[in-house]
Amino acid sequence: MPVFEKSTELPVSADVAFDWHCRPGAFERLAPPWESIELLSTDGVVDGGIARLRLSLGPLRKLWVAEHRNVTPGRSFCDVQVAGPFTRWEHTHLLEPVDDNRCRLTDRIEYHPPLGFFGELFGGRLIRRSLERTFAYRHRVTELDLRFHSSTKPPQSIEPRRAMPQQNQQPRTATEENPVMRIAIGGSTGMVGTELVSFLSSGGHDVVRLVRGSSAGARSSGEDTDVVWDPQTGTIDASNLEGCDAVVHLGGHNIAHGRWTDRMRRLIRDSRVDSTTLLARTLAELKQPPKVFVCASAIGYYGDRGQELMTEDCPPGPSFLSRTCVEWEQATQAACDAGIRIVNLRIGVVLSPKGGALKKMLTPFKLGGGGVVGNGHQWMSWIALDDLPRIILHCIQTESLSGPVNTVAPGAVDNRAFTKTLGRVLHRPTLFPLPALIVRTVFGEMGEELLLGSTKVSPGRLEASGYEFAFPELEAALRHLLGK
Repeated sequence: MPVFEKSTELPVSADVAFDWHCRPGAFERLAPPWESIELLSTDGVVDGGIARLRLSLGPLRKLWVAEHRNVTPGRSFCDVQVAGPFTRWEHTHLLEPVDDNRCRLTDRIEYHPPLGFFGELFGGRLIRRSLERTFAYRHRVTELDLRFHSSTKPPQSIEPRRAMPQQNQQPRTATEENPVMRIAIGGSTGMVGTELVSFLSSGGHDVVRLVRGSSAGARSSGEDTDVVWDPQTGTIDASNLEGCDAVVHLGGHNIAHGRWTDRMRRLIRDSRVDSTTLLARTLAELKQPPKVFVCASAIGYYGDRGQELMTEDCPPGPSFLSRTCVEWEQATQAACDAGIRIVNLRIGVVLSPKGGALKKMLTPFKLGGGGVVGNGHQWMSWIALDDLPRIILHCIQTESLSGPVNTVAPGAVDNRAFTKTLGRVLHRPTLFPLPALIVRTVFGEMGEELLLGSTKVSPGRLEASGYEFAFPELEAALRHLLGK
């Protein structure tokens, strides 16, 4: 029977690492972004607990049911396939103490491929390579997340709180080693918001989601409370925002969804400005307002600036996105006037195969049809999706940060360098350019600003505040995100 095993030393105790694996959000943190796998339900990491997963491969769907067995708190547990793609699958998670502040994580999998001998003969190497990619990613994320959570503290202005109990666990009390905050998130179902929810939940924080009325309801974790709101009508149930330590707002209509007609421009602008205005005014009127309000903005604030390096002190550009970002940031003013610390995240191009620009690029690049856009000299300031949740929590916990914060990696590249790097990571040629004339003809103003515009941005305030990027360079980020 084939056996796969991988071990990594973690910078926390075995008890801390075990608790992280048991919390809501841990599965989502560990799921590689290039795989289509969804957690449908879970009973928690307890003996006999059932987890139901859905695997997708193109149009094909497969249900995977696993049972947790041999759970030894602080040390180990085993996932045994009850139904799924393998003839047999037993995955043991083992955490062995090295000392009081370190442990060794070992994932050991005993499996039988489907179709027995023929499955091993024709698919054995593919399965092994897939496991190596997957667990290299999982161990890297586990180490990075645990290192970050263990090295951060809540701001002095936030008192340690007693956390809501997880299913089958006792309530937790915050300490310097395990800070607990209650954080509300608007835009929690988007690509960045989903990642932030799982990062905060697995780190032990209480998460409150702002949801539209049709999206509200109980969730599988069962311990969080939603805030129902509707920015279009200006309504919000503010009671569950009382006492939150921080609020994060990431909402906004997708700017790359299509050509920018008058209707699209209104959607882009109103979905950002109106929702932020409503939230800022609501926070200002609370009896127990949050200490900090972190609101998304974008490097579109600067517009097309050629080869000039943008810092947070640079003025806005004249374009549609620039004007929208100015209004977006100004919409937080009511909360600022109420004494709430405001952080405006000027976010760059977010890289992830789950969505956004990189997802749209992958198919043509994998088919060998990638190439330089326009003259290739336009600068692209990017950020790996993995860094964003850590940056947001860093901004919450760093009281010296306020106002605009450029949320980009320090390794900005021009389009030509990005194209060549992505082609190299994918082992594909990049011989098919996309001329500027075609971009303007097909995509109009949207293509002019997003594909041909040049914005070279420095993350000066983030670096000065002590944030250390997990992925400061493009090639390492792409290899991590794509499992290459």
